[in-house]
Amino acid sequence: MTRIVVLPHVELCPEGAVIEAEPGANICQSLLDNGIEIEHACELSCACTTCHVIVREGFDDLQPAEDDEEDLLDKAWGLEPNSRLSCQAIVTDTPLVVEIPRYTINMVSEGKRK
Repeated sequence: MTRIVVLPHVELCPEGAVIEAEPGANICQSLLDNGIEIEHACELSCACTTCHVIVREGFDDLQPAEDDEEDLLDKAWGLEPNSRLSCQAIVTDTPLVVEIPRYTINMVSEGKRK
């Protein structure tokens, strides 16, 4: 198992968290499996940016992002050089420190009126 430190997020995990993830799983599913309800509007299909995370430690040990992910990341709020879509970033044996941005852009629900 690989340790993932999740930095505090005011809504999703105010105190931060340390979780264990199975190598080969994506970061998003690992967060969800451990009770951290990160948004994932496209159901982990690399079609939105709601699961955007910033990998503060361990970024260089992840497989590089593919073109589809890179294109979507350009639309993410708070983009940084070490940003990834957590549904596409696969956990290795290297421990990670991730930050979930305070805001997300949800193209599915943005602008819809009830």
